[in-house]
Amino acid sequence: MASMLDVLWEDRDVRFDITAQQMKMRPGEVLIDCLDSIEDTKGNNGDRGRLLVTNLRIIWHSLALPRVNLSVGYNSIINITTRTANSKLRGQTEALYILTKSNNTRFEFIFTNVVPGSPRLFTSVIAVHRAYETSKMYRDLKLRGALIQNKQLRLLPREEVYDKINGVWNLSSDQGNLGTFFITNVRIVWHANMNESFNVSIPYLQIRSIRIRDSKFGLALVIESSQQTGGYVLGFKIDPMDKLQDAVKEINSLHKVYSANPIFGVDYEMEEKPQPLEELTVDQPPDDVEIEPDEQTDAFTAYFADGNKQQDREPMFSEELGIAVEKLKEGFTLQGLWEVMG
Repeated sequence: MASMLDVLWEDRDVRFDITAQQMKMRPGEVLIDCLDSIEDTKGNNGDRGRLLVTNLRIIWHSLALPRVNLSVGYNSIINITTRTANSKLRGQTEALYILTKSNNTRFEFIFTNVVPGSPRLFTSVIAVHRAYETSKMYRDLKLRGALIQNKQLRLLPREEVYDKINGVWNLSSDQGNLGTFFITNVRIVWHANMNESFNVSIPYLQIRSIRIRDSKFGLALVIESSQQTGGYVLGFKIDPMDKLQDAVKEINSLHKVYSANPIFGVDYEMEEKPQPLEELTVDQPPDDVEIEPDEQTDAFTAYFADGNKQQDREPMFSEELGIAVEKLKEGFTLQGLWEVMG
């Protein structure tokens, strides 16, 4: 069984020319802002498009050809700045620069607002990305955090405690540690009674499985985390048996409810509400050509981040290809570039 995080790609990946289905909001994903007349200056200079800002990613698509698009997850973003760019639609103007890293490859994106005098492109994307960065407790497994205050759980916005269970042993050490469980609508938190800073916060987003298994301490509640976080296995001892069974049943039930409508914790509202995505979606006309389903798109090559390259490098003869090519950047090989494309 995969955790939600293992199948969640929207906030983690950089993807190009995605399908109409992949452009749709997944459960828990919310459209925060929609900006028309945005140019993808790096990859589609001169092409007017639409930028969608959600709580997980930004999506840009060409208005003339919606299948020309890209999706940038906030978790892939390394840096966001504003710099001057040369736009075919605006000339030299201030643009939004986004540097990302996905699958060990760096991509750079430049977005320009074709409508002069509007700072909304910068304020929306920067503010929502900041909201994403400051709400990781909803999504990340956290050890030894500042979770407890005066023996009570420090609640996140929109978080509600459904149950508090005393006398729960954490089985991470040979002798075990006695503590307390808090079961909420977004996570499970355990802390040691003798040392509140010895704790763990496990969001439902991270949980791969919840079950009762045998251990050297007897039957225990065992939680396995997602592969993305290393597949942790956490064991907890709850007595008596009926109390253990009730806890597992309750956690599984809340996990199921959460999975149907996740709370990602990225709360940001615009003064002007954007139209629903269904009203913004443009139907793509059928093409006259037949597209091979397994064909690899090379749209991403326009977005490679190549430092501050100002001019082409000197040509050199490639024995592998039998032609003259631009000298590769230090540390790169032809074989490595082929592997990126594969």
